[in-house]
Amino acid sequence: MALMESQVQDILRTVTDPNTGKDFLSSKAVRNIQINGNHVAVDIVLDYPANSIFGEIRRQVETALKTLPDVSNVSVGVTSRIVSHKVQRGIQLLPNVKNIIAVASGKGGVGKSTTAVNLALALAAEGARVGILDADIYGPSQPQMLGISGRPDSTDGKSMEPLERYGLQAMSIGFLVDMDTPMVWRGPMVVGALEQLLRDTRWKDLDYLVIDLPPGTGDIQLTLSQKVPVTGAIIVTTPQDIALLDARKGLKMFEKVGIPILGIVENMSTHVCSQCGHEEHIFGAGGAERMCQDYKTELLGSLPLDIRIREQTDGGKPTVVAEPDSAIAATYRQIARTTAIKLAQLSQDYSSKFPNIVIQNT
Repeated sequence: MALMESQVQDILRTVTDPNTGKDFLSSKAVRNIQINGNHVAVDIVLDYPANSIFGEIRRQVETALKTLPDVSNVSVGVTSRIVSHKVQRGIQLLPNVKNIIAVASGKGGVGKSTTAVNLALALAAEGARVGILDADIYGPSQPQMLGISGRPDSTDGKSMEPLERYGLQAMSIGFLVDMDTPMVWRGPMVVGALEQLLRDTRWKDLDYLVIDLPPGTGDIQLTLSQKVPVTGAIIVTTPQDIALLDARKGLKMFEKVGIPILGIVENMSTHVCSQCGHEEHIFGAGGAERMCQDYKTELLGSLPLDIRIREQTDGGKPTVVAEPDSAIAATYRQIARTTAIKLAQLSQDYSSKFPNIVIQNT
């Protein structure tokens, strides 16, 4: 009796994506089922980047398909395809940028820039095309964190080419001024600079643009919410009550302007003594979890207070590239995958699919 496509589909309905918890058939990841005698071929197309688990998924699907009667040969292809998702009403997507992820915090000193750069690097390591925009005009830190110096090139005198390092496209006011030059600018000038950095940079076919925001809920955050097509936001905090108070304000700001909260990252969750190994919650415990429960959002991950994270970012080689096999890098990659999955679950943007309608007098 010839094998039927419905039998293959029934088997794939029993195989669960280890990251989403959904089976591959209902999540519409299954493509191009082909049956030729005792040979079955199928493609799995994920809607989030996941290079590091392609092999695991391939083995899962192959093992399941080989349980079919008379099947002796199985071919499984696993890839990712990232699409654009909806942004705030009335705001157009940027050219060559599918999704923008804002990384924000209510106050400074909670490790937001470190989280932003490692998130961007982790998304790139998982196979996405990623850029990072340093939106902190007064205190840009990404040039040092990425170990980038020099000025952006301009081929037409109007736009700028992003600088690149570790597979990331990057732009920052720090590339355009000396690092020890203070930006003594009023709010409107800062807002104008942010818009120029964002719109005058020739981003190259990005799946994700990570924006490292300055702390607080001021002019730059307001401009971002009103004029920049943000797909989703991540809030970075520490377990400390004072940090959580301000983090809640940042979260509520994004809610008010209709930007989805993808989740919360808790930095400095615990400290492990480098001498004796004792682990301690020096900034408190469970604060981010309680905030997630209060606002019906997800804790994307918790990171320790670890001297290596600080040393590596200060040295221009963040943890994800400095120690890619470390437990901390694995946490950043898990945060990146969870973020991308949360984003993929949002409504897609179809504006580019529709033709422009022009009414003319004839």
